[in-house]
Amino acid sequence: MIREISFVLGLRECDKTQLSVAGGKGANLGELTRIAGIFVPDGFCVTTAAFARILKENTAIDALVSQLSRLKVEDRDKIGELSAGIRRVIEEATIPSEIYEEIARFLSKFDDREAFAVRSSATAEDLPAASFAGQQDTYLNVVGLESIIRHISKCWASLFTERAVVYRLQQGFGHRDVHLAVVVQKMISPQVAGIMFTADPVTGNRKVLSIDASFGLGEALAAGMVYPDVYKVRDGQMVDKKTGTKKLAIYTREDGGTKTQEVEPAQQGQQALTDRQIISLARIGRTIEQHFGYPQDIEWCLAEDTFYIVQSRPITTLFPIPRESDQENHIYVSVGHPQMMTDAMKPLGLSVRQLITAAPMAIAGGRMFVDVTQRLASPATRQTILDTLGQGDPLIKDALMTVLERGDFIKSLPAESAGKNSHVVSTSGFRTQLENDPSIVSGLIARSQASIEALKQTILTKSGPEVFAVILEDLQQLRKSLFDPQSMAAIMGAMDAAFWINEKMKEWLGEISVADTLSQSVSNNVTSEMGLALLDVADVIRSHPAVIGYLHHVDSEDFLEELVKVEGGQEAREAIEAYLQKYGMRCAGEIDITRTRWSEDPTILVPVILRNIKNVEPQASHRKFEQGRREALQKEQTLLDRLRQLPDGEQKAGEAKQMIGLIRNFAGYREYPKYDIVSRYWVYKQALLKEAGELVRAKVIHETEDIFYLTFEELHEAVRTHTLDYQVISKRKDEYRVYEKLTPPRVITSDGEIVTGAYKRENLPADAIVGLPVSSGVIEGRARVILKMEDADLEEGDILVTSFTDPSWTPLFLSIKGLITEAGGLMTHGAVIAREYGLPAVVGVEHATTLIKDGQRIRVNGTDGYVEILGGE
Repeated sequence: MIREISFVLGLRECDKTQLSVAGGKGANLGELTRIAGIFVPDGFCVTTAAFARILKENTAIDALVSQLSRLKVEDRDKIGELSAGIRRVIEEATIPSEIYEEIARFLSKFDDREAFAVRSSATAEDLPAASFAGQQDTYLNVVGLESIIRHISKCWASLFTERAVVYRLQQGFGHRDVHLAVVVQKMISPQVAGIMFTADPVTGNRKVLSIDASFGLGEALAAGMVYPDVYKVRDGQMVDKKTGTKKLAIYTREDGGTKTQEVEPAQQGQQALTDRQIISLARIGRTIEQHFGYPQDIEWCLAEDTFYIVQSRPITTLFPIPRESDQENHIYVSVGHPQMMTDAMKPLGLSVRQLITAAPMAIAGGRMFVDVTQRLASPATRQTILDTLGQGDPLIKDALMTVLERGDFIKSLPAESAGKNSHVVSTSGFRTQLENDPSIVSGLIARSQASIEALKQTILTKSGPEVFAVILEDLQQLRKSLFDPQSMAAIMGAMDAAFWINEKMKEWLGEISVADTLSQSVSNNVTSEMGLALLDVADVIRSHPAVIGYLHHVDSEDFLEELVKVEGGQEAREAIEAYLQKYGMRCAGEIDITRTRWSEDPTILVPVILRNIKNVEPQASHRKFEQGRREALQKEQTLLDRLRQLPDGEQKAGEAKQMIGLIRNFAGYREYPKYDIVSRYWVYKQALLKEAGELVRAKVIHETEDIFYLTFEELHEAVRTHTLDYQVISKRKDEYRVYEKLTPPRVITSDGEIVTGAYKRENLPADAIVGLPVSSGVIEGRARVILKMEDADLEEGDILVTSFTDPSWTPLFLSIKGLITEAGGLMTHGAVIAREYGLPAVVGVEHATTLIKDGQRIRVNGTDGYVEILGGE
């Protein structure tokens, strides 16, 4: 029987198409040998076929891997025990004679005294989606056939080190999905070695190449034993250079292995590479990058004035550039940060969202960005865009100011061209037309509800391409209603009134953030009402112990069907279904139409209901609303009384009363347009999933949720023609898994540079973690760091710390006494509801979920915008 795959291949026989045979490292090294002018140490690759043969002949491994596959990341002790057992079996296994002989034959081409590097090369390694860097083992300066064979076995076994097993679990790779090849290469004993990134690994700038260099082998640098030199090169020119103190170096031993020794004191601070060598190495880096087509993380070494490349892999942590369609400089601002939705979105969600946006959006990493280049370049619109964005998120404004202050990235347009193609939506007209009439809001809501009901009735009668025609027409109407002058006036009028009140009360009475109290328990706030309504559901359920017991063990989406069999279950079900009828279209990340709605999986709400029963007193919804209303009215009366005592007091009081009326009558409506959007999304989604079912039956797609990875237009075409290249869906699923793990920037340039901003505030405590104050007050409590709403384990009085919130998180606000988020602005949903509920809140706190540890005691200053850590977990 002829074997299809050799047990051993020369490196020059490997290329990028042979990932499954040579692993990531072997495939990339083979590809490097094809690039003119690139030197790669000679060697060979023991292929995955050899590893598969070892596994096949040792059945004990299969049983141990089966046990390992059933474990989770948390099962560290059991993972350690099983993985050690697998390694032991592999290392003790006898190498089949045909594998042994092939390795010996390849080694015979080299001098007997030649030393080699023996390096693991996994099939899930050096990939654009996951580097798997350092997960398997490498052995340096190995001499002699028997020693090389032994170290090949050690490499195979390293596929099952505890760190490699845990990494695979975290990355979603099955243990049987990853196979191991081993690269055996001539050992280079360099004077200098290091790492080269063809894009700046700190800022992401694709035009800046970064080189780390130290004496001896690169292992000293990789192990963090030295402070290397760091060189930055742009367009073939050195732009920055930092010489590190390189006290230690690792060198090869003549008899095999390596040794660590001190670098001579006089040499420690010397530059490891000359300027000429740095520029030469940078050219090599750009050549390799051009060959592979994307930024590379390259390991190199210098021996006898020749640079050798010993590894090249994609840089997997770079955030994609929103647009690369021209050579001009552009600057992009995240749409998600001000909107408090920084998660990646699927293609269908992005395309539907784009259909209702006011300005054209760029897409990158599953997120939306807006190109603000022209608005920043135009003298007429520059300050407006800076002030508008800064009002919502000061970090965005400061980042943009940083770019402008450089003076070389964005060129100012002539004054006469100012304003062209600016896409700035003026709201000044809206603000002056608003009457202080509460019936305006009720009228807007009534028209919206009637429109949604008409949409439901119309779409029920449609199928196939007609469904898309109905949705497109409704999206056009939705877009018009979102930018309707009266609707915009209601929103902006309340915002203007709040700013006016805060400014004037500080000037006239010396009080700050007064509007926060005045915004409590306003009318027509559909989001705060949603949180209070879930308290009413808890009140229905709390009187039925059997229902509570049943809910503690719910794990199925259709639990409501079984609930009626429990005593009190019918009443509980009716309460939950009534709640879902009004709010079931909501969910975390709800601006993405593909997200699972509460109506699709009501189990998401069960923990919140149970916490409300545990933490909140009966009949709390009415009391909480009335308490907030009384505090607001009392604050209003106090302010007016004090104002009347001032010079021109009656006039000041009259103006203030007018503004307070605008806040009380219109601030709640700020939350309604999003409710309108997601209500329609739910109608659209149900209709589109029905069409997806038809595509599944026609075998065009495999499952209904495949449609989430198509754009709206692509889905329309697939429904019309019943044809589709399924590889598009497979590719986008892989991309989405990558995008989910990326942290989106607030500001990114067309060079890929992520520009960060800072808060410019003084007189804060020394260790304060700074953010944006959005709801006044100072409180202390236990921090609960929660990334998913359904994972929330809150006690009354906890302080919620999370990356972002949207309206779906509102029910949690009733169990906490403070809020901290990494994203958000003054008028985002979390801030609005925090003020309505009277919760001190600080948003825009960068890295809050890592700087603050779950369980720590903290102080939140929602008035001045900072957080202090008071004690340990």
